[in-house]
Amino acid sequence: MAYITLDHVSFEYPGGFLAVDDISMEIEKGECIAIIGQNGAGKTTTVKMLNGLLRPTKGDVIIGDMNSKDHTIAQMSRNVGYVFQNPDDQIFHSTIYDEVAFGTKVLNKTEQETKELVDYALEITNLAQYRDVNPFNLPFSIRKFISIAAIIAMDTQVMIFDEPTAGQDLTGNLRLSSILEHLHKEGKTLITISHDMEFVVNNFDRVIVMANKKVVTSGAPSEIFWNFEALEKSMLKQPYVSRLCKTLNLGGNIVTMEETSQAILKAVNAKTVS
Repeated sequence: MAYITLDHVSFEYPGGFLAVDDISMEIEKGECIAIIGQNGAGKTTTVKMLNGLLRPTKGDVIIGDMNSKDHTIAQMSRNVGYVFQNPDDQIFHSTIYDEVAFGTKVLNKTEQETKELVDYALEITNLAQYRDVNPFNLPFSIRKFISIAAIIAMDTQVMIFDEPTAGQDLTGNLRLSSILEHLHKEGKTLITISHDMEFVVNNFDRVIVMANKKVVTSGAPSEIFWNFEALEKSMLKQPYVSRLCKTLNLGGNIVTMEETSQAILKAVNAKTVS
């Protein structure tokens, strides 16, 4: 059985707005996946049901042996950490150290355990030099990493990142990739919502596509971004390099810059030989 299971799940907000309509998905322990789709597809509502922030109107959300219907948000958050899209919805302490330490104290970690977890989280997010700084004295892009560090310090098995690349430049995106790679090697289950298709193809093993409050399909990036029917249904575009390779008629389900370079070199060599 998968570590995370959504079984025919629907969610309806007060007032009758149906945000998620009878979706099912399975995520294995240790997977690194991205959920993509246009605004209104149901992505954020779906992931908020994974840690109990929202409870399904119908169906079951199961994490390990825990059904979200039978557990509090506090209990679910011990296994599933959620990084908000806007860090200002999450940050409320006057120093970065206190902000990152907050979750560990809620989990009743000892003082020594808290120090070790916070130091570790600050190190891998490259925030150690800011530990005594007020978060709101730093730019939005850095505050995003503060909210990520706070979840890392809680050491949950599952970590959800909602639009982590929003507001980041290339340096920030590279730092995010490094963090995800580090956490993946530790065996964490990582789920990310993103509109950045280049970031998706470079960092995730599997992609789940959502549209119109439903799951359209899932698969490897090389499958998803050459599935034109699914892309059209979800109103998504291929990554830039895939569009370039399609225009140049290079062949193959190319999604990365490295694959593009190899395909161009192969085409040039073939033309030279002929």
